[in-house]
Amino acid sequence: RPVIPTLIAVLEIPTCGNPAEFTELVEPFRRELHAHCYRMLGSRHDADDALQDTLVRAWRGLHGFEGRSSMRSWLHTIATNTCLDAIRARGRRALPMDLRGPSGRAVVDDAPAESIAWLSPYPDPPGPETGIEQAEAVELAFVAAVQHLPGNQRAALLLFDVLDYSAAEIAGMLATSTAAVNSALQRARRTLRQRVPAVSQRDELQRLGDDGAALVARYCAALEQRDLDGLLSLLTNDVTWSMPPLPNWYRGLPAVRDFVERLPLGACGTWRHRPVRANGQPAVAGYLAPRPGDPFSAWSINVFTVRDHRIAEVTSFIGPEHFLSFGQPLQLD
Repeated sequence: RPVIPTLIAVLEIPTCGNPAEFTELVEPFRRELHAHCYRMLGSRHDADDALQDTLVRAWRGLHGFEGRSSMRSWLHTIATNTCLDAIRARGRRALPMDLRGPSGRAVVDDAPAESIAWLSPYPDPPGPETGIEQAEAVELAFVAAVQHLPGNQRAALLLFDVLDYSAAEIAGMLATSTAAVNSALQRARRTLRQRVPAVSQRDELQRLGDDGAALVARYCAALEQRDLDGLLSLLTNDVTWSMPPLPNWYRGLPAVRDFVERLPLGACGTWRHRPVRANGQPAVAGYLAPRPGDPFSAWSINVFTVRDHRIAEVTSFIGPEHFLSFGQPLQLD
């Protein structure tokens, strides 16, 4: 995380008080602000940058904070507008299913689409499953759906439905009217109803209980032991499998069977896994050894969406850069 006193010194920001006192002042809000930036932007990396910019802007503007609002709402105002600036500059992030239809039975040898801004996974904070970061508001389906909203609707929805600000408070934060906020909320909710499952992953996992961890363990064992039938038995009939930054994806057991048989269990090599948690959902860090005797290198963070005691979606975020934010090594013996 950025250390505010060091950041202030490096950027030669004019001092508006004691940097250590400022750090102590904003520290209780850091995690909530970071999660808000992730929901707005769909990227852990972008959230890091937005949080850093937010704290710099807050430091520069600290002399103008007169206590008319709470410190929390003042910081969320700065963070939201920082994210809106980023959205205008870059646009939205996506998953492969946002861009094209599934590849069907034919397995496609596709190359990474580097020109696309891809959604990224968000590591769950350590400790008990409490706090705003563990709510439905960081689940993959929700964050992916939010990316389809214009910036003002995105901000209004997250500030109202997730962070519990009133429409009047949001109007002040976005320099608009309460009527405009209410209109943005109505349009945003219509869009989300079409894209977010009726049952959240939080509810699905509560129903699963300890069986959720067992389901993921069976997935890892099947892949590591090259047990195709065992792996397919864990999946729903309409399962989807996507691998950003690869643009193609697969839907349904026949298509996923062909894909798994040809690539993960065919051409790739040998797998090892370490359990992690991402977006309030079960996940594993996948390591690949292309040939016998090779070390296992970081390959993908696989996030699972479960439904009716099976895996309904596998989203494999390919790239070793994701492992750093999850605190996972880049190589296993």
